[in-house]
Amino acid sequence: MAAPVLRWSCVGKRWGLACIDGGSRHGRGAAIGFTSRRKRGQSSVAQQPLITAQKSRKGEHEWAAVVGLEIHAQISSNSKLFSGSQVHFAAPPNSLVSFFDASLPGTLPVLNRRCVEAAVMTGLALNCRINKKSLFDRKHYFYADLPAGYQITQQRLPIAVNGSLAYSVCVGKKPSQVSTKTVRIKQIQLEQDSGKSLHDEPRSQTLIDLNRAGVGLLEVVLEPDMSCGEEAASAVRELQLILQALGTSQANMAEGQLRVDANISVHHPGEPLGVRTEVKNLNSARFLAKAIDFEIERQIHELENGRKILNETRSFDYKLGCTMPMRDKEGKQDYRFMPEPNLPPLLLHDTASLPPGADPQQVINIDWIREQLPELPSETREKLIQQYGMLPEHSFALLNEVGLLEFFQNVIKETRAEPKKVTSWVLNIFLGFLKQQNLTVNESPVTPSALAELLNLLDRKAISSSAAKQVFEELWRSKGKTPSQIVSEKKLELMQDQEALERVCHTVMEGHPQVGVGGEGKPCISVPADHHWKIREGPHSD
Repeated sequence: MAAPVLRWSCVGKRWGLACIDGGSRHGRGAAIGFTSRRKRGQSSVAQQPLITAQKSRKGEHEWAAVVGLEIHAQISSNSKLFSGSQVHFAAPPNSLVSFFDASLPGTLPVLNRRCVEAAVMTGLALNCRINKKSLFDRKHYFYADLPAGYQITQQRLPIAVNGSLAYSVCVGKKPSQVSTKTVRIKQIQLEQDSGKSLHDEPRSQTLIDLNRAGVGLLEVVLEPDMSCGEEAASAVRELQLILQALGTSQANMAEGQLRVDANISVHHPGEPLGVRTEVKNLNSARFLAKAIDFEIERQIHELENGRKILNETRSFDYKLGCTMPMRDKEGKQDYRFMPEPNLPPLLLHDTASLPPGADPQQVINIDWIREQLPELPSETREKLIQQYGMLPEHSFALLNEVGLLEFFQNVIKETRAEPKKVTSWVLNIFLGFLKQQNLTVNESPVTPSALAELLNLLDRKAISSSAAKQVFEELWRSKGKTPSQIVSEKKLELMQDQEALERVCHTVMEGHPQVGVGGEGKPCISVPADHHWKIREGPHSD
């Protein structure tokens, strides 16, 4: 069978540190009348599976939680996986729908080369084995926003398998106490997205938008190697940073470009795993952690009270902070997987197996994609620590905010200030202002050049630290002004001339004859509150 025709489609091009201590983080449990009581002296959940203990008449029983994730990442591509329709967020409903997306008879899929390359690059970055031959399948289920009645996916032989993802969590109260954990990746597969159902409750109707139907997805299946919400959230944050660094997905959870399904069960250590529930469509790392921790507590409460856990799909209500049942999975749905008859096997090559005289537009070279891999977030963090003597938690913070690392690096290039001071200003002052105003780095009114100039003034002791903060506030409010102009206008300079300083002192004393006596018989001068002299007395003065 011939290799599939590949079509060009390109597009132009971070969350990671979570603190966990030994205390319970499941206060939401009170919403339905139960809480969890852990054993005294229990180790951090970052060091072992989450184990919860409750007293019963037969003694104490420990519970271990098991968490696995299925993550759907929208591929950064100008067009959909099997059609030429554009991909654009918030476009008018049903304005980006081709005949194939609407499943009109006689239409055939044409595989998007960009999506295949994105899958290969993601698999390589996640230490996966890339299958040189992968297959497409039809997954049948009937829903209004799936016009064909099936989804094209890769069930039998996915494009990448057997990878791993390293992520970091805090294991104590101090942010510097970081532990690295690893979760196994079962597989990465290409599949098409479904449309979107818009529920109009006042009118008791559901509207269908097919703009999203057929958009290319990467489904990343993580093995159940995690034990609590914080671990799962940290793993997702790290994956989000990797996808953004690769440019294979924008991974914007607010826009639905990264969605997570969590599979959760609890059991007694040493016993078989319990019945699992699935919490669907979580689009926030924070809500993911809350949903998992709540579900762990709910299952323990049910079992401790003699009830059974149902194999069901649940959703998370972020307003109530609890999971709600959606549908029963006891009667397992038959998806009737079958080979996709309109797509031949996807064949990839490496340099050794590349056919002689092959058209570069019609083949994908795994080794060539490996050479294009950019620096990954873990490597960037290590470089920041080594180059600038930065604390690990600071390196995480710089990467977690989109554009913040580039801002920091641009400031470093233009200032003589020590990297430690630059880090402090960027993470404490600059990022604090961004959060207060709910702005992104790109929307900041303060440019890297302006902050660098301000830090240069502070570094050569032309202004004090308190004056520097005043200047920054003015920079934030007044676009177009430079730090030097603001310092000059507001007369915030430190005085360097000893003779001028003495003249100021004499002027103040002569203008205020009401002199009292201070301690040890020394004169005490009462200076009015409206005086703003900036006096520098020595090399360590502010």
